[in-house]
Amino acid sequence: MSHKLLLLAAVGAGALVASSASAQAVASGEVSEVVVTAQRLDAARSAIEPALGATSYSMPEAFITNLPGGANTQLNQVVLQAPGVAQDSFGQLHVRGDHGNIQYRLNNVILPEGLAVFGQTLSPRLASNIQLVTGALPAQYGLRTAGIINITTKSGFQNGGVASVYGGSHGVITPSVEYGGSWGQSSAFGSLSYTGTDVGIESPDGRATPLHDHSDQFQAFGYFDHIIDDSSRISLIAGTSQQTFQIPNVGGLQPDLGLSLRGQTNFASENLNQNQREGTSYGIVTYLKTADKFTGQASFFTRYSELSYRPDVAGELLFNGIAQAAKKTDLSMGTQLEGVYNLNDAHTLRGGLIVSTDRTTSNTNSQVFTVDAGGAQTSDIPVTIVDNSKATAWTYSAYLQDEWKILDSLTLNYGLRFDQLAAFRRENQLSPRANLVWTPAEGLTVHGGYARYFTPPPFELVASESVAKFVGTTAEAPGTQNDTPRSERDNYFDLGVEQKIGGLTLGVDAYYKKAKNLIDEGQFGAPIILTPFNYAEGYAKGVEFSASYAKGPLSTYANLAIAQAKGKNIVSSQFNFDPADLAYIQNHFIYLDHDQTYTVSAGASYRFETGTRVSTDVIYGSGLRRTTGAVPNGDTMPAYTQVNFGVSQEVQGLPGGPLTVRADVINAFDEKYGIRDGSGVGVGAPQYGARRGVFVGVSKAF
Repeated sequence: MSHKLLLLAAVGAGALVASSASAQAVASGEVSEVVVTAQRLDAARSAIEPALGATSYSMPEAFITNLPGGANTQLNQVVLQAPGVAQDSFGQLHVRGDHGNIQYRLNNVILPEGLAVFGQTLSPRLASNIQLVTGALPAQYGLRTAGIINITTKSGFQNGGVASVYGGSHGVITPSVEYGGSWGQSSAFGSLSYTGTDVGIESPDGRATPLHDHSDQFQAFGYFDHIIDDSSRISLIAGTSQQTFQIPNVGGLQPDLGLSLRGQTNFASENLNQNQREGTSYGIVTYLKTADKFTGQASFFTRYSELSYRPDVAGELLFNGIAQAAKKTDLSMGTQLEGVYNLNDAHTLRGGLIVSTDRTTSNTNSQVFTVDAGGAQTSDIPVTIVDNSKATAWTYSAYLQDEWKILDSLTLNYGLRFDQLAAFRRENQLSPRANLVWTPAEGLTVHGGYARYFTPPPFELVASESVAKFVGTTAEAPGTQNDTPRSERDNYFDLGVEQKIGGLTLGVDAYYKKAKNLIDEGQFGAPIILTPFNYAEGYAKGVEFSASYAKGPLSTYANLAIAQAKGKNIVSSQFNFDPADLAYIQNHFIYLDHDQTYTVSAGASYRFETGTRVSTDVIYGSGLRRTTGAVPNGDTMPAYTQVNFGVSQEVQGLPGGPLTVRADVINAFDEKYGIRDGSGVGVGAPQYGARRGVFVGVSKAF
């Protein structure tokens, strides 16, 4: 009963809904008994957590393949094609006016948050379907509620693989390989990829190839499952992402703070050598059991992530007055127990218990200069300040809900969720949820919902810096107040309508969120580590229009989102902010720095009988916020439009499988557009969108 818009690729509808475990179900003209069992278990798994009444957008494997760039596209760029998703620097996504607040899931099992900032932990290569669930969420979704990105992973049964190499402009080279197979009651799928690029992070000055911006990115993923019997299965997911980044430079600058390092006062900005490394590894073990009326799933998940920043000591001391080496680690693990029970024809009960723990460490070694009461440097020999900390968090969540089929055309899904947090603060909340779905006529769906949300600040990002240690140095903060971030509490309302007419699907969805202790994040220093903070109150509201059409070889989609997000009175992590800004924001609502009024995404794909496919996609943004006058975030960045084109040719009849050759042009009209200009509340530095790139690739099935 979920409200869905399928971003359709030009393939049959059956291929859109089939699970990857059954993608190649036909062997010698007969359907394998093992595959039929896998299909049934996949359906049972999906029945545990349907997105009842929420707004859901699905992007299947064929849709991803048909994008310019195909599976070489980063995950955030795929999700940008859904309505209401705005792009930011460092690959960040904002769903419906939230900063982050996104929960990633693999086969509906929670993937804990990590420390990655620049890097993409997950690749579209591992996905048979990517689903964005947003709106008034049912009770199984909590803690991160702006959007749920649920990735249905590929699995075995295809007994084959694909090897490819892709590259072109900006020094990009991406070799990759993936393979899946089955034996008896077991199946497995794996993928490996490497990307080398000279544009690892957005350009700070708009250059097509920025200074000092190389990145090496390695990703690996594996899935294994074993069907124990007709009613049970055990599966294992494991993956890792290891990535290094140079921090890009702006050329032609010299330090302007008037500082001296052992007599040295000059330093060419193009010679800065700052580097950041990000690594994350994760694992999920799941046991599924289904019976006549009950299906249950038990999962254990874990994730270890590490982020380290290596400064250019001399350059950063002269430019910024501080050179800080930083290393943060985070280990998360937990268990997720969930089930569904079909009480009768009118009522289906669902419930679950999720317990997780988080252990984070933060070690920083900062070199700074001492200053007198007037702020003048007293010595040109730096001193070292060590600031280390460790902390542990626990979260406990439980929910129970009832899917009540009042009439054949009317379903009410209602329930309660309880969350308990024990971290830097101890907080909890009981959250009611309710969604009503009405289908008054064929192809027409109306849904409305209310959800109470409880969103803790990202534990692994909460600043542990001892502000007092830096008083009397060139790294002294604007203030000393440092209240610990609080959990956000929301009242969320959503109303939407969807109409399907043949191959055409039209949708409109409106939402309003009223928030207490609204969470935002900012970048306050050279290490690109985001820090959460709260506005005492805030809101987000908007409306989204969506359309898609698929018939034969043609598929198209278009989305428009109109949104507004504001906050008032910063009440945590205050030391990071200019006192004048804090004073203004205390008594005035301001736009959040990631607010974007208009966001558009659109695309089309057409496949010719010759096996040639042409595709295009477009993203438009009216601009994130910036500060150009007395009002913080009172202005917007200029609007931009990025257009991409792709063409591919499939050659059949070759041993082992087809050969596919593709060519893509990204930002075809080479629009030079700024995502950030370095101003705004919590904004660290300027970033520009990627300039035009021409890429070619070849892939061969085997």
